[in-house]
Amino acid sequence: MQQIEGIMYQSNAPKGVDPDTLFFVQVDADKCEGCGECNSACPTGAIQPINEDDIHGVVDPAACVNCGQCLASCPAGAIYEGVSYVDELFEKLKDPETLVVSMPAPAVRYGLGECFGAPTGTYVGGKMHAALRKLGFDYIWDTEFAADVTIMEEGTELLQRVKAGGKGDHPLPQFTSCCPGWIKFAETFYPDLAPNLSTCKSPVAMLGALSKTYGAKENKVEPKKIYTVSIMPCIAKKYEGLRPEMNQSGFRDIDATINTRELAYMIKKAGIEFNGLPDEDPDPVLGESTGAATIFGTSGGVMEAALRLAYEELSGSKLSNPEIKVVRAHEGIKTADIEVPGFGTVKVAVASGLQNAAKLCEEVRAGKSPYHFIEIMTCPGGCVNGGGQPLDPEIQASMFRSTVAKINKRFRTRKPTA
Repeated sequence: MQQIEGIMYQSNAPKGVDPDTLFFVQVDADKCEGCGECNSACPTGAIQPINEDDIHGVVDPAACVNCGQCLASCPAGAIYEGVSYVDELFEKLKDPETLVVSMPAPAVRYGLGECFGAPTGTYVGGKMHAALRKLGFDYIWDTEFAADVTIMEEGTELLQRVKAGGKGDHPLPQFTSCCPGWIKFAETFYPDLAPNLSTCKSPVAMLGALSKTYGAKENKVEPKKIYTVSIMPCIAKKYEGLRPEMNQSGFRDIDATINTRELAYMIKKAGIEFNGLPDEDPDPVLGESTGAATIFGTSGGVMEAALRLAYEELSGSKLSNPEIKVVRAHEGIKTADIEVPGFGTVKVAVASGLQNAAKLCEEVRAGKSPYHFIEIMTCPGGCVNGGGQPLDPEIQASMFRSTVAKINKRFRTRKPTA
């Protein structure tokens, strides 16, 4: 075990195992105070009391969606991460025969700065890229590139479903498919709705495959030498990276996944003065992106980006204002009717949190859903508040201060902008 940004991590870098058998988060029974905050935060009931003292634990990894909201809510600091590739990654960065690729998510650059004293939600994308170069990453690529690819693919799929009236093998509504906690939740509890899920991989899953195919070809390197590192605000992305189907490149598409806290730890351990770094851009081959990719990190952002494409394709005209803020949501369920000239009304819904997702899933299962497109984000407010982001130090200060911190968090939410 090692402590990383206030959280304990097991140095466990699994390969070729069934991720459903792994505990990505677990409760340290010696630290648990039996307050039940973890149980309240868990969307599936995977954390339960395990003895008469009300000590809690993840009772079955198959039921856990690995979102880490239990960890982010625990005032006792009793929940640890069970998977960490940090030690292996440090070794790979020193290996001259390995080409290490960075693949940071949009939301990471809105959380990383907090580990170095910046106010909540400060954008530090340029310094993040500079720090990755200082750490020794060979290629600074960016998941925002693949987020733009996702917009094109998912938006086009939505258009096809809408034009076909939701008939055949691809019914309406279409659900987004980029959040790994939501996908595991759907596969576990609503497997009958699988045809409604977008067939698109998540952005980082796309970038992993692109890195070892297109990226390798453009840089004239052997794919087998490339070691891809998914850098996420999310614990569930560690689960996604281990899914057996993530090998479409002919290799493991994602070799390692770390979260924002682990990246901050690596920067500090390497002695890099983060705040003194210049702002740098990612490498161009798989690093360029648009503002639409940036808003993927907030709830409603995927919906908004896809709707921009769908609107223009269905209407044949460009939006006078590309911001469709009506679909941005921090909590609960948000619905909207988007009027598209020459087509009619596109009905959409955005759910933040899996309890809200379940309500929409029940409507779809009952055949009563009026929507064309539904976005689901497991974490409240979206990826920017993922379980792998820096924790508010007040959460672990005391039960009283923890409660105050959770109230204040609503007013300090990280908010990516296009």
